[in-house]
Amino acid sequence: MEINRKNKLLIGLVTVAAVLVGKLFYIQCINGEYKVNADNNSMVYDYIYPPRGVIYDRNGEILVGNKVCYDILVTPKEVQEFDTLALANALCIPDSLVRSKMEYYRKNRKSIGFRTLPFLKQVSSEVYMRFAEEEYRYPGFSSQVRSVREYPFNAGGNLLGYISEVNANDIKKHPEYKSGDYIGKTGLEAAREADLRGEKGYHIYLRDSRNRVQSSYMNGEHDKPAMPGHDIITTIDAHLQQYGQQLMEGKTGSVVAIEPSTGEILAMVSSPGIDVEVLSDIGKYYGEIAKNPRKPMFNRTVMASYPPGSVFKLVNGLIGLQEGVLVPSNSYPCNGGYAYSSSRKLGCHAHSSPLAFRDAIATSCNGYFCYVLRNVLENKKYGSIQEAFDVWREYVLSFGFGHKLGSDFPSELGGNIPTSNFYDRIYRKRWKFPTIVSLSIGQGEIGATPLQIANLAAIMANRGYYYIPHLVKDSEGIEIDPKYHERQYTKVDTTHFAVAVEGMYMAVNGGGSAGGTAFRAAIPGLEVCGKTGTAQNPHGKDNSVFICFAPKDNPKIAVAAYVENAGFGATWALPVASLMLEKYLNGEICEERKPMEDRMLETKFF
Repeated sequence: MEINRKNKLLIGLVTVAAVLVGKLFYIQCINGEYKVNADNNSMVYDYIYPPRGVIYDRNGEILVGNKVCYDILVTPKEVQEFDTLALANALCIPDSLVRSKMEYYRKNRKSIGFRTLPFLKQVSSEVYMRFAEEEYRYPGFSSQVRSVREYPFNAGGNLLGYISEVNANDIKKHPEYKSGDYIGKTGLEAAREADLRGEKGYHIYLRDSRNRVQSSYMNGEHDKPAMPGHDIITTIDAHLQQYGQQLMEGKTGSVVAIEPSTGEILAMVSSPGIDVEVLSDIGKYYGEIAKNPRKPMFNRTVMASYPPGSVFKLVNGLIGLQEGVLVPSNSYPCNGGYAYSSSRKLGCHAHSSPLAFRDAIATSCNGYFCYVLRNVLENKKYGSIQEAFDVWREYVLSFGFGHKLGSDFPSELGGNIPTSNFYDRIYRKRWKFPTIVSLSIGQGEIGATPLQIANLAAIMANRGYYYIPHLVKDSEGIEIDPKYHERQYTKVDTTHFAVAVEGMYMAVNGGGSAGGTAFRAAIPGLEVCGKTGTAQNPHGKDNSVFICFAPKDNPKIAVAAYVENAGFGATWALPVASLMLEKYLNGEICEERKPMEDRMLETKFF
């Protein structure tokens, strides 16, 4: 019994020892990876930076490409005495800059060790060639080829974003990055960093006892080739994006265009924005841009929350139809607005009265939609106004408001749709429809991003559903989230949308018992559907809003324009959106609408 135990113990020890010896033999004699790591102090890694992936528009135009640049590097431990003035002349820099850098390296020699640091970044090819001819004179100095971004097409500065050198926070979040590496900071460059960046490679060289680089380590067996980043095909139409920027120049706001049948974003303009010329050297211009009071780096398309104004009447009307408190033939009076108390009235512009549903959309009647929302909230099938309001809110959320849509664009905000609890806190549960009457016309506590408003246009075009708006297409090496291919239905039955769309058609093309507010959006040969909006602005003139889509049947494009402090929706937002629509569908602006185009291109508010 005792002998068996000893034998088992001995066998176990021998087995463990054999495993350890075998592992040690593998590490020391077969697998060189551990030797490479152990010998790092005697090795020099010459890194190879891969070209970053190219960003294309939907038609193959290059939005962001690469060009070669050169960095001058220094390994302070290897620097020998040199002619400071001669090096400064070779690099076209002041000799004082050379002296200050060398002084810095001397003071920090312990922390720097054998590291190689960037001495000058992104020097011109002329400077690089001059230095290369004299490089042998300056031991410890070397050069490195890398690529930087270039922008052959002036379109989409804000949506493309920029790259810059990693900082301490970037390295903390992404340990695979090292000092001197570049990372996408904003826009698509940040959102698709993992796809675009590629993978660094390197050559390994040996140092001798005097720290001089001698030869390639193991004949390059452990060298690693650089892997280029994946190219990305965006949904953007470069020419439409550029045209939108021209129309919005000198104006504050946004214009967003979506392909309703896919949710692909055709244009996404935030104005004022960043010109692509500054993106490749953002550090040079960053201070100036950051101090600009008009905030060109603030992407209004997804980060600004505005009252949607009268375009929101479509949502309230559709909810009324679904709830059964509205029949399209129902008529309501509007004598200059809706009186919600003995002394208060929500005003409206002059138009015929009473109106049915389609005419109310066409004329953008305020009074009509006050009646509609009142009937929704005072519906007797609900036990309280709070309960009815919560049901109304769920309908609104299903239209993509009050939450992030889930776009593949970074920094998207969700806007705001108030809750009944919010009003309970504010009014101590003593509130009724007159308290929140402004929600009838898209005012009050409602906040929506231009992307959400454009998505409403796509929902109307699709008669009740949308695809989550997105900027990147499936392509070789790039697979987008399947959610972008799934229909997102509203809680309103699709059968109710036809009559609302008819009202949008009448707003542009006339018909019915009243004239439409969007008649300036009519385009010869195209059946355009639209809805104007004028959103009250406590900080100045009203904001101008307009949504539209075309053709009426089988729509190809839906557009939303939002122009801050610009007055009526039909005055400024309508021309921007309708010109975008015409440019995309027809390729040019017809002669009779040229004056409208000239006015938009020439008029600047700042």
